[in-house]
Amino acid sequence: MTERMWTPTEVLPEIPYDEWRATRETLHRYLQIVGKIALAHGIRRNHWWHMTLRNRPRGWSTAELGTARQGPLFTCEFDFFDHVLRIDTDHGGQALVPLTDQTVASFYTQTQEALRTLDVDPHIAKPYPYDLPDKERPFAQDTEHKTYVPEHAHRAFRVYSQVGRILEEFSATFSGKVSPVQVFWHTFDIATQRYSPHQIPASEGMDEATRESYSREQISSGFWYGDPDTPEPTFYSYTYPEPKGIEEKTLRPGPARWVTARGSHTAYYSYNEARMSEDPVGCALAFYESAYEAGAELAHWDHAALACWDGITDPVLRSKEPLGIRYWPERP
Repeated sequence: MTERMWTPTEVLPEIPYDEWRATRETLHRYLQIVGKIALAHGIRRNHWWHMTLRNRPRGWSTAELGTARQGPLFTCEFDFFDHVLRIDTDHGGQALVPLTDQTVASFYTQTQEALRTLDVDPHIAKPYPYDLPDKERPFAQDTEHKTYVPEHAHRAFRVYSQVGRILEEFSATFSGKVSPVQVFWHTFDIATQRYSPHQIPASEGMDEATRESYSREQISSGFWYGDPDTPEPTFYSYTYPEPKGIEEKTLRPGPARWVTARGSHTAYYSYNEARMSEDPVGCALAFYESAYEAGAELAHWDHAALACWDGITDPVLRSKEPLGIRYWPERP
């Protein structure tokens, strides 16, 4: 198969859901295996930031795993050019696990063996899929999911690479507490969260994972490839807790809309609408900003004080922004 490579002129690559669905389902479970390794070995960070994946030039990587008391330091990175899981340690060790021609069971077994050869304990507490239809079946027994088309996986990476940079640009306009741009392996989306200092009381019966994720008031901005219920790649944003009347706020650009699900409202903007526009990046940024403005206003955040255009908090440079006009310093 000749791999369809992304080109710089294609700002947002096409990613038809049905075309790559089988690869998506296999890759999602690969991600969950590695994510659970990160959960077991990462130094715990607020809101579970230690266990998510990050965009890298060749794929998606864990944060650095291991502690000063229990080594080695290591990372697990999905390489979507060589199509391997690359495990590196600070002792100089490296192991490669192929992504192609694998069932989930064989990928799980080979990853466990690779970690052992690098003196990393491969044990994970719950070696089952999280919140997927086969959540009762151990990874080691999953011989059903075995489709991995390199072209499809590479294209999915390119989409997250581009969307990730859009989210990084959006994050640069906020000076408060903000998460990294993260690939979430449990839901297979990419997102960043802005937080206010307001602590949220846990609802009765809320599980530990949700309590930690939503312990602070937040506005989340992200993207996902779609799912069987909504098989369309979509930019999204929501405010938690949801302020009353948010669904009445105007979103930008025009095709963006509020969608009701499980009694709450999420802002949606079609990825395909954006990619076919004259300015895909500008449209996506306008969407995220309009959804954030809606949530911040109704939740009574100090929007002006938290603004940080172009990542600038320098008071001298900020003073050169009359009436909110961005100041662009000369660059060499």
